[in-house]
Amino acid sequence: QVQLAESGGGLVQAGGSLRLSCRTSGRAFNSLDLAWFRQAPEKEREFVAAVSWGGDTKRYADSVRDRFTIVRDASQNTMYLQMNSLKTKDTATYSCAARSTAVALSTTATRYDYWGQGTQVIVSS
Repeated sequence: QVQLAESGGGLVQAGGSLRLSCRTSGRAFNSLDLAWFRQAPEKEREFVAAVSWGGDTKRYADSVRDRFTIVRDASQNTMYLQMNSLKTKDTATYSCAARSTAVALSTTATRYDYWGQGTQVIVSS
């Protein structure tokens, strides 16, 4: 089993920044592809960003490209999502997800087997 624990959410003004963290345990960090998804109130869950087991392949949703950066730190067993230039439409609960590493890095939520509890991000205008 893989356990995921997010932190770093909060309230921020539009244009500001936040860094989310996702600490993993229960399996070798480098055996996992990792991703962030988010769900706003009354909306479907959507993909945000993903990073492959070695950190060399990354995927971003068009809505966050050039504003968000996903990184992973094997020394800390932790993945980060640096969010800059936040907009009110970024308001959502952000969840990290993990799956055993595969040939292709997935952006589909159903392909991920393990999920954290989520951390809330609120961007005020």
